[in-house]
Amino acid sequence: RLGSVVAYFMSAKFLLYLGHALSTWGDRMWHFAVSVFLVELYGNSLLLTAVYGLVVAGSVLLLGAIIGDWVDKNSRLKVAQTSLVVQNASVILCGIILMIIFLFKTQLLTLYHGWLLTMCYILVITIANIANLASTATAITIQRDWIVVVAGEDRSKLADMNATIRRIDQLTNILAPMAVGQIMTFGSPMIGCGFISGWNLMSMCVEYLLLWKVYQKTPTLALKCAKVEESELKQLNVKKESDVKPAEGVQLIVEKDVTGFEPQQKEISCAARIAEPFITFRDGWVAYYNQPVFLAGMGLAFLYMTVLGFDCITTGYAYTQGLSGSVLSLLMGASAVTGIMGTVAFTWLRRKCGLIRTGLISGIAQFACLVLCAISVFMPGSPLDLTVSPFADISARLFESEPLPTIASPEDKPEMVFAAGMPNLLNGSTTPANSDPEMSPEPVPLISVSLLFAGVIAARVGLWSFDLTVTQLLQENVVESERGIINGVQNSMNYLLDLLHFIMVILAPNPEAFGLLVLISVSFVAMGHIMYFRFAQKSLGKQLFVCCTPDPKAVSDSSPPGNTSTV
Repeated sequence: RLGSVVAYFMSAKFLLYLGHALSTWGDRMWHFAVSVFLVELYGNSLLLTAVYGLVVAGSVLLLGAIIGDWVDKNSRLKVAQTSLVVQNASVILCGIILMIIFLFKTQLLTLYHGWLLTMCYILVITIANIANLASTATAITIQRDWIVVVAGEDRSKLADMNATIRRIDQLTNILAPMAVGQIMTFGSPMIGCGFISGWNLMSMCVEYLLLWKVYQKTPTLALKCAKVEESELKQLNVKKESDVKPAEGVQLIVEKDVTGFEPQQKEISCAARIAEPFITFRDGWVAYYNQPVFLAGMGLAFLYMTVLGFDCITTGYAYTQGLSGSVLSLLMGASAVTGIMGTVAFTWLRRKCGLIRTGLISGIAQFACLVLCAISVFMPGSPLDLTVSPFADISARLFESEPLPTIASPEDKPEMVFAAGMPNLLNGSTTPANSDPEMSPEPVPLISVSLLFAGVIAARVGLWSFDLTVTQLLQENVVESERGIINGVQNSMNYLLDLLHFIMVILAPNPEAFGLLVLISVSFVAMGHIMYFRFAQKSLGKQLFVCCTPDPKAVSDSSPPGNTSTV
């Protein structure tokens, strides 16, 4: 028994979990801290944080397909190690620059009329954005590719691994910001910068070693089927067929393929090199549209167009309704618990009903819970007032908008919640809206806000189960040579809908319009699940509502008609 325990802790699966936990912990600390640092540096203004969020979202939206294409065209180990080093080195460099700014901010303000300090801000945002792009590449290669190879042909094992990865995400989303927040509270922002830089340095070394160990323990990671020209492939086969063994021939072809066949490359014109990223961008989106799981991916993306999550916007609204920070922290803890319950429900439902039906059941469960949120709009205590124009004073409010935080999955933005003082998006106050500061505000009935958060928290069971369903559908039904670019475009779609949700809030920022935003959010969630229903209907046909108990290792309902890819 002891031997089996030791074997598990030394297995590729556990080492992958450990590396992901370290990576996610560092990511969550940094995403939370950088927003707070930028607020602190710019005189408690949200301008820098908003610019940072916009740059991050725009970069992933535009470069998602190109990053995914780079992941496809290079060897797995090279991609994982390069993105790991770039990500952590960027965070370390950012931390050092921020420490210098905190130490010498007064002097920097006087040099060149403050332009030097402005350049430092631009440098910090640029390097932080590079770190986020590298983090995106890491997520694509590890969570969408390596995990599939490590799981092998066992789809039940793949489902369990996906669920475990999400549980790690849930825990680090809550614990990491709390940990770094305590350090910054009882120490100082400069100490926080130093701690995060030191953590990333040590974490990078450990993660690098773990990646190498996983790569060694899983020989199939060395074999990568990338898109190659048929003539090039035949040339290699003819050239090496007589003097290599079959296994060595495969390895050689793969190595030549992923390095781009440099010996046979022709001279490429300057115009072609300039046009290449745009062609890759176009081809990526076309390939995404042509995927058999396109509607399922779009359904997931539509879940990002919502204010019904634990992000800065919903938190700001809760403050206007009289909820305290301690109550909100308890609600966040409850949301983490229901999120983990969603990962457990996913594995159980998949074994009982199959993968595609699991998505249907999860979608119905999520929408049913969100109906409570829609009902809350019309309950006592709701500030909904359609006579108040949601577009009033928009020009004055545009510069008070909330930052756009970095995300990994729908409604998963808790790192911003801990930044105190951010509810100024909703009338800039942590007291109920329209209250007189010189008089004790009348207590706001809690029926509406209670129903709202009850729906949001309960819906996370279905949300995370649905998220895992679509994730595994993408893993199983996208050919290996396109996993990177398709998942890169999926990330871009997620960011696009998330950007639209922030634009929606900017256009209607007053609490009286929040109920309208809730109804719009529920509508978008419904549209997302309708898209998934259409995908399921195409895939299963008349068998759609037949819930059986399939063999866990041979679930056959996850491959849409016409798809020939294998895990």
